[in-house]
Amino acid sequence: MMGRSTSMESNSLQRPTSLWHRLHVDPLLLILLLLVSGGGLIVLYSGADASIGMVERQLMRLGVAFVAMFVFAQLDPSVYRRWTPWLYILGLAGLVAVLLAGVGAKGAQRWLALPGLPRFQPSEIMKLLVPMMAAWYLSRHYLPPRFVHVMIGVGLVLLPMVLIIQQPDLGTALLVGAAGMFVVFFAGLSWKLITGFFALLAVAAPAMWFFVMRDYQKQRVLTLLDPQSDPLGAGWNIIQSTTAIGSGGWSGKGWLQGTQSHLEFLPESHTDFIVAVLAEEFGFVGLLVLLAAYLLIILRCLYIAVNAQDSFSRVLAGALTMTFFVYIVVNIGMVSGLLPIVGVPLPLISYGGTSIVTLMSAFGVLMAIHTHRRMITA
Repeated sequence: MMGRSTSMESNSLQRPTSLWHRLHVDPLLLILLLLVSGGGLIVLYSGADASIGMVERQLMRLGVAFVAMFVFAQLDPSVYRRWTPWLYILGLAGLVAVLLAGVGAKGAQRWLALPGLPRFQPSEIMKLLVPMMAAWYLSRHYLPPRFVHVMIGVGLVLLPMVLIIQQPDLGTALLVGAAGMFVVFFAGLSWKLITGFFALLAVAAPAMWFFVMRDYQKQRVLTLLDPQSDPLGAGWNIIQSTTAIGSGGWSGKGWLQGTQSHLEFLPESHTDFIVAVLAEEFGFVGLLVLLAAYLLIILRCLYIAVNAQDSFSRVLAGALTMTFFVYIVVNIGMVSGLLPIVGVPLPLISYGGTSIVTLMSAFGVLMAIHTHRRMITA
């Protein structure tokens, strides 16, 4: 009787009783996301040339994104595991629908306009569904996976990539591919397979240059190598961006005092190149503060991944975290002239709709993995 009483007391002590656990929200991660998003609105106001209307629209989108995060956090990871294959098929159908009847803008056909729904990009949703699908498949087998299972997992990643490239949207395709390949990597690959993958990539690179990449994509790579070859054309974006970053110095010119963005030298200053606005107005110090906040978010997400209780949750959480990291590296790399310009927004800072909702949904999945952990009874 006493043993049973002790066991019951132990169980009651181990059940989560805080409000945060009942809401299935990780408070530390939530606070960090709110801080970065709030700072992003301040930078966006300047990058959008003091347009309060754009800030209000972004605030509404952030509201929808945080609601999506909260909703995704309520679902047990077993629900994601059960519904992932069907959602993945639905996502593929959306990508096919874009190619057949999508809405075009700026030379690309990437959006769907369904009756009663706002226009959205199915490719953005695949940033979440592809790693979920890869994690679902690989976690069904013993880890580390056998070669045949790795190849099937890679195929599940490549299929949506091919469809997205046809839109064309190479930047999003690469991010979707990175999200899926991180799952394959975290599932446990031998060094032989990793070496073989990079060797295959090196062999395939020339074929991609001649048969896959379009002329404007090749021009972006050539411009990266020598921006001054066409300073008033293809090299304009990189030149103006690096000029803005360099002119900010240590402490910046001050909020709303950036000349490159407000005199309209800097293109897309509210979306892809918003980090150049931040660097010009807040300087190296402001950029370090942003990177420190990003680092704290990544560390918290990695902590969630390490402490996940099953293979599906562990590899999925790790992949979503590293995808967020890739977003940051690619955006800052392309704006500073270290990577080709591929149209990747800066997470939580750039103006956007579907992208921010998808990103916050991914954080909701991470919170679900952390807060739905099964309690260990004594």
